[in-house]
Amino acid sequence: MSMIQMLLTATVASAAPPTSIDYLVVAGGGGTRAINYEGGGGGGAGGYLESTASISAGTTYTITVGAGGGFNVKGSASSLIGGAVSVSATGGGCGSASVVSNRNGGSGGGAFYTQTPGTGISGQGFGGGTGGFGGGGGGGAGAVGANASGYNGANGGVGKQSSISGIATYYAGGGGGGASYAGGTAGDGGNGGGGDGGDNSSNGSGGSINTGGGSGGRPKVTAAGGSGIVIIRYLSSFSLASSTTGSPTVTTSGGYHIYKFTGSGSISW
Repeated sequence: MSMIQMLLTATVASAAPPTSIDYLVVAGGGGTRAINYEGGGGGGAGGYLESTASISAGTTYTITVGAGGGFNVKGSASSLIGGAVSVSATGGGCGSASVVSNRNGGSGGGAFYTQTPGTGISGQGFGGGTGGFGGGGGGGAGAVGANASGYNGANGGVGKQSSISGIATYYAGGGGGGASYAGGTAGDGGNGGGGDGGDNSSNGSGGSINTGGGSGGRPKVTAAGGSGIVIIRYLSSFSLASSTTGSPTVTTSGGYHIYKFTGSGSISW
């Protein structure tokens, strides 16, 4: 084989579509109940799934990026679905919800007073913390939410760190629990976009967008869980996608093509 033939063969091989991808799928974080005087529990983080999947050229893969939950509303699921691939992360549980089932999710919401904390889903996240006069912390992808003590709100559970985007980043942190109206210190949101809890002088904050972080407890005005995110990467020796929708951010770095979806869309090769 001549040198020219070898170069042409290498070029054709390098332009082939990938046969597998790495993915990160994070669902929307849970919201919290609107409470002006109680120490509401923090919202649970959206479910977190990171792994590898085999894919096929000519197949369209649909990406759904879940929204964060609002007042007393769980987060929405995020997913990557197409062909033999079916990956779905569950939205985070609502913090201090009036309906018990609303507290369960990818990670569970924190409780207030005698409520039962929300549960997480194994492999996606952890449960929320117990409440007192302050709210329990929302569960995170990496740890349970802390339990409240006295009038103080508890910290949200930490999320998980991923380097799939090329930058080490935490996702899916639980929301911090709110302090009691009688006093106390609010809990901090978990690393990974969890919102901080509120107290007598400050409003609980929402989860950070595109992190799946849970909302902080005791919101006096609008606060919501953070929206989710879907990230796909594969070796840059393979071709770029033949088609995408949803306007993902596309970069090539560190030997990978990286597609970051902050809104719903699709991808095919």
